[in-house]
Amino acid sequence: MKPQLPLSSRILLLAFLNVALLLAVFAIFARMQYRFELSSFLLAPARDRMFAVSRLIALDLPQTPRSSWNSLLARYSATYPAQFYLFLSDGSQVAGPPVTPPAAVMESIRGDQGPPSEPRGPRPPHDHGPPPDQQHRPRPPHGPGPAPDDRSLHPPHDHGYFAAVMQQSNPRRYWVGVHVPIFSGSPGPPEHGTLVWMFSSVWTNPFFFDYRPWLGVILAVVVVSVVCWLPLIRGLTRSITQLTGAAERIAEGDFEVPVSIERRDELGQLGNAIRSMAHRLSGYVHGQKRFLGDIAHELCSPLARIQVSLGILEQRAAPGEAEYIEGLHEEIEHMAGLVNELLSFSRAQVNANTPLTKVNVADTVARVLEREMPGPAAVENRVPRHLEVMAHPEYLFRSLANLVRNALRYAADGGPIVIAAHNRDEAVSISVADQGPGLPEAELDQVFRPFYRPEFARQRETGGTGLGLAIVKSCIEACGGSVVCRNRSPHGLEVEIRLAAADA
Repeated sequence: MKPQLPLSSRILLLAFLNVALLLAVFAIFARMQYRFELSSFLLAPARDRMFAVSRLIALDLPQTPRSSWNSLLARYSATYPAQFYLFLSDGSQVAGPPVTPPAAVMESIRGDQGPPSEPRGPRPPHDHGPPPDQQHRPRPPHGPGPAPDDRSLHPPHDHGYFAAVMQQSNPRRYWVGVHVPIFSGSPGPPEHGTLVWMFSSVWTNPFFFDYRPWLGVILAVVVVSVVCWLPLIRGLTRSITQLTGAAERIAEGDFEVPVSIERRDELGQLGNAIRSMAHRLSGYVHGQKRFLGDIAHELCSPLARIQVSLGILEQRAAPGEAEYIEGLHEEIEHMAGLVNELLSFSRAQVNANTPLTKVNVADTVARVLEREMPGPAAVENRVPRHLEVMAHPEYLFRSLANLVRNALRYAADGGPIVIAAHNRDEAVSISVADQGPGLPEAELDQVFRPFYRPEFARQRETGGTGLGLAIVKSCIEACGGSVVCRNRSPHGLEVEIRLAAADA
């Protein structure tokens, strides 16, 4: 039976789960120990990119006429996944499509203006925060806005350049303000302005969160895990597969199966144990088969002498003793038949490596019917003349004879017995089917066991020795074939023999 989830897949899944749990434990530890926020970690690169783009826009504004600032912001909006708006510190919009930001954003635009940054070139290295006069300047509270569920998604940037990162619902929008200087072209200091970014999403926006590096990291983790675990998993599953196959062949009676597990761990010990078990079982089974054959052979001579003595006694017995002599004669005949069947069963098992030859199926079936047909029983022979199989001639004849004898004994009154044969998948199928009562489903596999007889066949008048089908199985397996038994519909029993075709 094939497992629902292979062991190799289970081990790999366990390895990936182990990595995921370790990452989760590390994230929890970092958050508790260092107050690490995942959103800050993910959004920090986007914040730096927004600073850089805002500086570029601030540098382009003095080079562009004020009448073309809308076109300038439109070009940047086409390049970056955001909509740009430019506001002065008094809340008036200077450039961009007309828009009414949430009240919280407008409050930040009006009330959180630091000194304009230098637009020419990067900030000096020592500039790590707002000017000293604004480091302790309190932020004005956000006033009420049109969307009561507006809330801060990210705390204000400690540089003083971010007004806020705010989330607006219905419709969902994200607003970011970056303070930039606005040069009007006239002498004097620049005006305080705020470049407002508006995003429709954050987590699905590649400007904020680029999933491609994370996919690369995940792929690298998968590759490293597979490279580290795959050799171990393949070694384990290969050894387990070999041991499973060896155990299955031993269960089928093949005790000479090679178990080549060269390992120094528990699987190697298991392989050695299976090899030792197969060797000992082989000795036990072969010894039992030979002992059984020897007993059957030794019983033949005493039975022959008893039959001769019984014949002499029958000639000298008084007329009133003939009935007792007849009963004794039946018992001895029954015992002789049992010994012959036992001897045939033993020979078929001991001589399992008999060389095979081409055997014509039709000729064998004709010989069987000639010997086993005592009366006018209806038998249909549907075996083609040209079919040949690789088998031992005597074993095939004995198997078919036992099957026909059983069918005649138990189902001769039910209807015709059909013997058929045909090619199937480079093999030849030979079946003997009757229209008798059949067998209970639970007994279909049991009837091939030695001395097993169904309940209705336990009387001497109707049942045999219980070795007929066991002999069939032993003979066919000695020929390298297989035999199965199944019920027919609506009633009847069919026994099918499968042997290798002679021309396969």
